[in-house]
Amino acid sequence: MAPHGDPDAPVVPVGPGERRREKGAVLRVLATPAAPLFDLMAKIDVVDGHKLPASGSFVLTPNHITNIDPVVVGRVMWRFGRLPRFMAKASLFRVPIFGRLMHAMGHIPVERAGRTHDSDPLGAAGRLTAVGGGVIVYPEGTLTRDPDLWPMKGKSGAVRLALAAGVPIIPVAHWGSQELMGRYSSKLRPFPRKRITVIVGDPVDLSPYRDRPLDQASMTEATALVMESITALLERIRHEEAPAQRWNPSKNEQRETGSFE
Repeated sequence: MAPHGDPDAPVVPVGPGERRREKGAVLRVLATPAAPLFDLMAKIDVVDGHKLPASGSFVLTPNHITNIDPVVVGRVMWRFGRLPRFMAKASLFRVPIFGRLMHAMGHIPVERAGRTHDSDPLGAAGRLTAVGGGVIVYPEGTLTRDPDLWPMKGKSGAVRLALAAGVPIIPVAHWGSQELMGRYSSKLRPFPRKRITVIVGDPVDLSPYRDRPLDQASMTEATALVMESITALLERIRHEEAPAQRWNPSKNEQRETGSFE
Protein backbone atom coordinates (compact mmCIF):
# COMPACT_ATOMS: atom_id res chain seq x y z
CA MET A 1 0.00 0.00 0.00
CA ALA A 2 1.28 3.45 -0.82
CA PRO A 3 2.58 5.49 2.09
CA HIS A 4 0.59 8.51 0.96
CA GLY A 5 -2.46 6.61 -0.29
CA ASP A 6 -3.39 6.19 -3.93
CA PRO A 7 -3.34 9.89 -4.74
CA ASP A 8 -5.48 11.98 -6.98
CA ALA A 9 -2.83 14.66 -6.53
CA PRO A 10 0.59 13.35 -5.49
CA VAL A 11 2.50 15.13 -2.77
CA VAL A 12 5.84 14.43 -1.16
CA PRO A 13 6.77 14.97 2.51
CA VAL A 14 9.58 17.46 3.16
CA GLY A 15 9.51 17.60 6.93
CA PRO A 16 7.44 16.76 10.00
CA GLY A 17 3.85 17.67 9.22
CA GLU A 18 4.88 19.40 6.00
CA ARG A 19 3.96 18.35 2.46
CA ARG A 20 4.93 19.80 -0.90
CA ARG A 21 3.57 19.24 -4.41
CA GLU A 22 5.94 18.34 -7.20
CA LYS A 23 5.57 20.70 -10.12
CA GLY A 24 3.78 19.18 -13.11
CA ALA A 25 0.28 20.51 -13.65
CA VAL A 26 -0.15 19.00 -17.12
CA LEU A 27 1.07 15.59 -16.02
CA ARG A 28 -1.17 15.75 -12.97
CA VAL A 29 -4.25 16.56 -15.05
CA LEU A 30 -3.60 13.66 -17.43
CA ALA A 31 -2.60 11.09 -14.82
CA THR A 32 -5.48 11.66 -12.41
CA PRO A 33 -8.14 10.04 -14.66
CA ALA A 34 -5.69 7.68 -16.40
CA ALA A 35 -4.51 5.89 -13.27
CA PRO A 36 -7.86 4.30 -12.33
CA LEU A 37 -8.45 3.33 -15.96
CA PHE A 38 -5.18 1.44 -16.00
CA ASP A 39 -6.13 -0.25 -12.74
CA LEU A 40 -9.10 -1.83 -14.52
CA MET A 41 -6.67 -3.67 -16.78
CA ALA A 42 -3.99 -4.68 -14.30
CA LYS A 43 -3.37 -5.02 -10.59
CA ILE A 44 0.14 -3.98 -9.60
CA ASP A 45 1.70 -5.59 -6.54
CA VAL A 46 4.60 -3.50 -5.29
CA VAL A 47 7.40 -5.09 -3.26
CA ASP A 48 9.56 -2.80 -1.10
CA GLY A 49 7.83 0.31 -2.36
CA HIS A 50 9.18 2.21 0.65
CA LYS A 51 12.57 2.20 -1.09
CA LEU A 52 11.29 4.66 -3.70
CA PRO A 53 12.51 8.06 -2.47
CA ALA A 54 9.64 10.05 -0.98
CA SER A 55 11.39 13.32 -1.84
CA GLY A 56 14.48 14.63 -3.54
CA SER A 57 16.16 13.74 -6.80
CA PHE A 58 16.90 10.28 -8.15
CA VAL A 59 17.34 8.22 -11.30
CA LEU A 60 15.02 5.21 -11.60
CA THR A 61 16.32 2.33 -13.74
CA PRO A 62 13.73 -0.36 -14.64
CA ASN A 63 14.07 -3.41 -16.86
CA HIS A 64 12.33 -3.14 -20.23
CA ILE A 65 10.32 -6.02 -21.71
CA THR A 66 7.35 -4.44 -23.51
CA ASN A 67 6.04 -1.11 -24.78
CA ILE A 68 3.56 -0.80 -21.91
CA ASP A 69 6.39 -0.71 -19.34
CA PRO A 70 6.53 3.09 -19.04
CA VAL A 71 2.86 3.14 -18.06
CA VAL A 72 3.46 0.44 -15.44
CA VAL A 73 6.44 2.24 -13.91
CA GLY A 74 4.68 5.59 -14.13
CA ARG A 75 1.65 4.15 -12.36
CA VAL A 76 3.83 2.95 -9.48
CA MET A 77 5.54 6.32 -9.12
CA TRP A 78 2.15 8.04 -9.16
CA ARG A 79 0.88 5.72 -6.43
CA PHE A 80 3.82 6.67 -4.22
CA GLY A 81 3.41 10.38 -4.73
CA ARG A 82 6.11 11.03 -7.33
CA LEU A 83 5.56 12.43 -10.82
CA PRO A 84 6.97 10.10 -13.50
CA ARG A 85 9.23 11.73 -16.08
CA PHE A 86 11.13 9.88 -18.78
CA MET A 87 14.03 10.33 -21.13
CA ALA A 88 12.34 9.47 -24.45
CA LYS A 89 13.12 9.40 -28.17
CA ALA A 90 13.22 12.91 -29.58
CA SER A 91 11.07 11.85 -32.53
CA LEU A 92 8.09 11.58 -30.17
CA PHE A 93 8.45 15.25 -29.29
CA ARG A 94 8.03 16.22 -32.94
CA VAL A 95 4.60 14.64 -33.23
CA PRO A 96 1.97 17.43 -33.45
CA ILE A 97 0.11 18.07 -30.19
CA PHE A 98 1.56 14.94 -28.55
CA GLY A 99 5.04 16.46 -28.67
CA ARG A 100 3.83 19.62 -26.97
CA LEU A 101 2.26 17.52 -24.23
CA MET A 102 5.51 15.60 -23.75
CA HIS A 103 7.40 18.86 -23.29
CA ALA A 104 4.73 20.25 -20.96
CA MET A 105 4.87 17.13 -18.79
CA GLY A 106 8.61 17.55 -18.29
CA HIS A 107 9.82 14.51 -20.24
CA ILE A 108 13.29 14.81 -21.78
CA PRO A 109 13.88 14.32 -25.53
CA VAL A 110 16.97 12.36 -26.56
CA GLU A 111 18.21 12.14 -30.12
CA ARG A 112 19.57 8.80 -31.34
CA ALA A 113 22.99 10.40 -31.51
CA GLY A 114 22.79 11.05 -27.78
CA ARG A 115 21.75 14.69 -27.71
CA THR A 116 18.45 16.38 -27.07
CA HIS A 117 16.74 18.43 -29.74
CA ASP A 118 17.77 21.62 -27.94
CA SER A 119 20.61 20.66 -25.61
CA ASP A 120 22.62 17.97 -23.87
CA PRO A 121 20.22 15.36 -22.37
CA LEU A 122 22.32 15.05 -19.23
CA GLY A 123 22.14 18.80 -18.76
CA ALA A 124 18.37 18.76 -19.23
CA ALA A 125 17.95 15.90 -16.78
CA GLY A 126 20.32 17.61 -14.39
CA ARG A 127 18.10 20.66 -14.31
CA LEU A 128 15.16 18.40 -13.53
CA THR A 129 16.94 16.71 -10.63
CA ALA A 130 18.19 20.07 -9.35
CA VAL A 131 14.63 21.01 -8.45
CA GLY A 132 13.97 17.74 -6.66
CA GLY A 133 12.54 15.63 -9.45
CA GLY A 134 13.08 12.07 -10.51
CA VAL A 135 13.81 10.82 -14.01
CA ILE A 136 13.22 7.32 -15.37
CA VAL A 137 15.98 5.97 -17.61
CA TYR A 138 15.90 2.53 -19.22
CA PRO A 139 19.54 1.44 -19.01
CA GLU A 140 19.10 -1.17 -21.76
CA GLY A 141 18.11 1.64 -24.12
CA THR A 142 15.40 -0.45 -25.78
CA LEU A 143 13.32 -3.58 -25.22
CA THR A 144 15.45 -6.50 -24.10
CA ARG A 145 16.51 -8.84 -26.88
CA ASP A 146 17.06 -11.71 -24.46
CA PRO A 147 14.81 -14.58 -25.62
CA ASP A 148 13.60 -15.20 -22.06
CA LEU A 149 13.13 -11.49 -21.26
CA TRP A 150 16.05 -11.16 -18.86
CA PRO A 151 17.85 -7.78 -18.75
CA MET A 152 20.51 -7.50 -21.42
CA LYS A 153 23.75 -5.53 -21.51
CA GLY A 154 23.16 -1.96 -20.37
CA LYS A 155 24.23 1.43 -21.67
CA SER A 156 25.94 4.06 -19.54
CA GLY A 157 23.50 6.98 -19.80
CA ALA A 158 21.78 6.38 -16.46
CA VAL A 159 25.08 6.07 -14.61
CA ARG A 160 26.53 9.16 -16.25
CA LEU A 161 23.44 11.12 -15.30
CA ALA A 162 23.44 9.95 -11.68
CA LEU A 163 27.15 10.66 -11.21
CA ALA A 164 26.99 14.04 -12.93
CA ALA A 165 23.98 15.13 -10.89
CA GLY A 166 25.15 13.51 -7.64
CA VAL A 167 21.87 11.65 -7.16
CA PRO A 168 21.10 7.99 -6.34
CA ILE A 169 20.24 5.31 -8.87
CA ILE A 170 17.26 3.23 -7.76
CA PRO A 171 17.00 -0.15 -9.56
CA VAL A 172 13.53 -1.50 -10.32
CA ALA A 173 12.32 -4.75 -11.84
CA HIS A 174 8.86 -5.79 -12.94
CA TRP A 175 7.25 -8.91 -14.33
CA GLY A 176 3.83 -9.50 -15.85
CA SER A 177 3.54 -6.50 -18.17
CA GLN A 178 4.26 -8.84 -21.09
CA GLU A 179 0.88 -10.46 -20.42
CA LEU A 180 -0.84 -7.10 -20.83
CA MET A 181 1.05 -6.23 -24.01
CA GLY A 182 3.36 -8.62 -25.84
CA ARG A 183 6.93 -7.72 -26.67
CA TYR A 184 7.14 -5.69 -29.92
CA SER A 185 3.33 -5.41 -29.90
CA SER A 186 1.10 -2.36 -29.51
CA LYS A 187 -2.05 -4.35 -28.82
CA LEU A 188 -3.47 -4.41 -25.30
CA ARG A 189 -4.80 -7.65 -23.82
CA PRO A 190 -6.79 -6.32 -20.84
CA PHE A 191 -9.06 -9.33 -20.29
CA PRO A 192 -8.85 -11.09 -17.98
CA ARG A 193 -7.34 -8.50 -15.66
CA LYS A 194 -3.59 -8.99 -15.42
CA ARG A 195 -1.34 -9.09 -12.38
CA ILE A 196 2.01 -7.31 -12.47
CA THR A 197 4.69 -7.39 -9.79
CA VAL A 198 7.09 -4.48 -9.33
CA ILE A 199 10.01 -4.56 -6.92
CA VAL A 200 12.12 -1.57 -5.85
CA GLY A 201 15.74 -2.09 -4.82
CA ASP A 202 18.25 -0.30 -2.66
CA PRO A 203 20.29 2.46 -4.30
CA VAL A 204 23.21 1.14 -6.31
CA ASP A 205 26.49 2.02 -4.61
CA LEU A 206 28.28 4.28 -7.06
CA SER A 207 30.60 5.83 -4.46
CA PRO A 208 33.75 4.16 -5.91
CA TYR A 209 33.12 6.04 -9.17
CA ARG A 210 32.24 9.50 -7.88
CA ASP A 211 35.81 10.79 -7.80
CA ARG A 212 36.96 8.96 -10.91
CA PRO A 213 36.95 10.23 -14.49
CA LEU A 214 33.81 9.33 -16.40
CA ASP A 215 35.83 7.21 -18.82
CA GLN A 216 34.55 4.21 -20.72
CA ALA A 217 36.07 1.63 -18.37
CA SER A 218 34.54 3.19 -15.26
CA MET A 219 31.16 3.64 -16.87
CA THR A 220 31.12 0.04 -18.12
CA GLU A 221 31.87 -1.22 -14.60
CA ALA A 222 29.25 0.98 -12.97
CA THR A 223 26.61 0.12 -15.57
CA ALA A 224 27.27 -3.58 -14.98
CA LEU A 225 26.54 -3.03 -11.28
CA VAL A 226 23.21 -1.43 -12.14
CA MET A 227 22.26 -4.28 -14.47
CA GLU A 228 23.27 -6.84 -11.83
CA SER A 229 21.00 -5.12 -9.30
CA ILE A 230 18.04 -5.08 -11.70
CA THR A 231 18.60 -8.72 -12.63
CA ALA A 232 18.80 -9.82 -8.98
CA LEU A 233 15.48 -8.09 -8.31
CA LEU A 234 13.90 -9.77 -11.33
CA GLU A 235 15.15 -13.16 -10.13
CA ARG A 236 13.33 -12.58 -6.84
CA ILE A 237 9.95 -11.94 -8.40
CA ARG A 238 10.30 -14.52 -11.18
CA HIS A 239 11.60 -17.16 -8.73
CA GLU A 240 14.16 -18.17 -11.35
CA GLU A 241 17.87 -17.72 -11.97
CA ALA A 242 19.02 -15.52 -14.83
CA PRO A 243 21.50 -16.90 -17.37
CA ALA A 244 25.14 -16.73 -16.30
CA GLN A 245 25.96 -14.63 -19.39
CA ARG A 246 24.01 -11.45 -20.03
CA TRP A 247 22.59 -11.05 -23.55
CA ASN A 248 24.76 -8.70 -25.58
CA PRO A 249 23.00 -7.58 -28.80
CA SER A 250 26.23 -6.60 -30.54
CA LYS A 251 27.60 -10.13 -30.07
CA ASN A 252 24.62 -12.47 -29.78
CA GLU A 253 22.73 -11.09 -32.76
CA GLN A 254 25.84 -11.09 -34.96
CA ARG A 255 26.40 -14.71 -34.03
CA GLU A 256 22.80 -15.61 -34.94
CA THR A 257 23.07 -13.99 -38.38
CA GLY A 258 26.62 -15.21 -39.00
CA SER A 259 27.90 -11.62 -39.32
CA PHE A 260 31.04 -10.57 -37.47
CA GLU A 261 31.74 -7.26 -39.16
